[in-house]
Amino acid sequence: MADEVLRIGNGSGFYGDRAEAMQQLVEGGPLDVLTGDYLAELTMLILWRGRQRAPETGYARSFLRQARNLLAPCVDRGIRIVVNAGGLAPAALASALRELAAELRIDARIAHLEGDDLLPRLPELAAAGHPLANLASGQALADLPVPPLTANAYLGGFGIARALAADADVVVTGRVTDASLVVGPGIWRFGWQRDDWDALAGAVVAGHVIECGAQATGGNYAFFQEVPALEHVGFPIAELARDGSSVITKHAGTGGLVSVGTVTAQLLYELGGPRYLNPDVTARFDTIRLREDGPDRVRIDEVRGEPPPPELKVAVNTLGGFRNRATFVLTGLDIEAKADLVRRQLTASIGLDAIDEVDWRLVRSDHLDADDNAAATATLTLTVKHHAPEPIGRRAFADACVAIGLASYPGFTMTAPPADAEPFGRYWPALVAATEVDEVVVLPDGSRERLPSSGAAHGVPLDGRAAIVAGTTTTDPAPEPEQDAATSATGRAPLGRWAGARSGDKGGDANVGLWVRDARHLDWLVAVAGSPAAIRVLLPEAAGLPVTVHHFPNLLAVNVLVQGLLGDGVASATRPDPQAKGLGEYLRSRLVPPPPVGQDAAAR
Repeated sequence: MADEVLRIGNGSGFYGDRAEAMQQLVEGGPLDVLTGDYLAELTMLILWRGRQRAPETGYARSFLRQARNLLAPCVDRGIRIVVNAGGLAPAALASALRELAAELRIDARIAHLEGDDLLPRLPELAAAGHPLANLASGQALADLPVPPLTANAYLGGFGIARALAADADVVVTGRVTDASLVVGPGIWRFGWQRDDWDALAGAVVAGHVIECGAQATGGNYAFFQEVPALEHVGFPIAELARDGSSVITKHAGTGGLVSVGTVTAQLLYELGGPRYLNPDVTARFDTIRLREDGPDRVRIDEVRGEPPPPELKVAVNTLGGFRNRATFVLTGLDIEAKADLVRRQLTASIGLDAIDEVDWRLVRSDHLDADDNAAATATLTLTVKHHAPEPIGRRAFADACVAIGLASYPGFTMTAPPADAEPFGRYWPALVAATEVDEVVVLPDGSRERLPSSGAAHGVPLDGRAAIVAGTTTTDPAPEPEQDAATSATGRAPLGRWAGARSGDKGGDANVGLWVRDARHLDWLVAVAGSPAAIRVLLPEAAGLPVTVHHFPNLLAVNVLVQGLLGDGVASATRPDPQAKGLGEYLRSRLVPPPPVGQDAAAR
């Protein structure tokens, strides 16, 4: 049958992705659905800030610019467009697209989804016994000293499917799960019902693979030197089948690589336990089977699904306070003493003891007898946060940092003078009963339909931070590091010689997926990185933090969750790597005992 394969290409993995990628997907070969993922936890805060300057927006304006070149070819070829670029204002983006279509004289049918925005309903929800408690601290949202800025529930794919069934050419959503951009078209094309768990789970897995765009086709890949033509990488396509299985590929003639390795890397990205919870289904990631299906083709099948949780995740952004930062360059000898002098001088002149949060970070990239000046430098960064801007503003903070310029350490240099204090956001993850969320589809003719809740009648409770785990999982909230074979063995080598990694953020938690490409190395990976104790040896920053390690033998992988490493999320983080994007590469650089003799050849 002609509909047995649905080709879904994703041309945007974040707000700011390569502008021409979507057009190249449309022009590069066969395609049925074009998707674009623009939203992340931080993006909602960015859109809120944009709406303060231009109240009529609140959506990803870059998609509106892209649509100028997409509407005509997509309508002509019958390619449906599904994007979450609506952000905080899906109705406004849908209206702007209709105006654009009229300007271009294109008969484009536009639909959008509503109901994810819970901000105006927060008092009502609290009164009904839904406190939207922070999943990390348990604190009720109503106890916040400042009002929330955004509050959006993660919706599923059935609203998208209903809009496509109404013959929409373009479906605009607000906050849906990233995978829903693939699940929705699958429901539409194949007629899946709410209890078709395996098919829905397979679509969730396919959606998870392509949601971050080029990360599935060789972008940000641990073994990037094996990826051809990465300068012009193609974007991923999921060829989705009626049973939920899929093949991940890309258009012929584009750069990049689709392999079991690139797909595995993306599967482990921002992942918790083996049960991957979505509004429409719980996908069992411990059942996934991957295999090569030809050049730049990886088949995904055997995915099993279970009922969805009865609760939806809610992403709340609040005002965290105000922040300022100064970075000092320290060169040559006596680096520690120079840093200590700056600390003493500014603690006194600024009055840092009275500031809410003070973070000093000395980064030692220097070494003696360096071949050039740059190689002899270290940096000392001071980040301050306060509930009011004045104590850390230009006069109190920036001027004090500059004022010591001729009265501090030899070679005093700053990367740039500090500016005024800026507001920063704080991420607040919460849950709400799915029955409390009114998802509405606004069809192309303007009519409105309310959808039934996906988690209303069944589901397993959503254990917010650790998720519900199956298979082999090691969790250890006790923070005491242990010395084991990873530190006592001799003849060690970088972990990354045999293992790939991909890392990222899950709110204030850091996620690192580690995998091997040779099945003979799996036991070795488990030995050196498969327990909380081993992770604390590899990652000293995890000392004092809860660590959970999930084992995925079907993917030759382990997945690590370090709770609280990123504080309250990227908008307020003070780490140099606030989204933990480089954390996996750091772990790959750590020295560990090699695999046993006879298994130590580099992976294919």
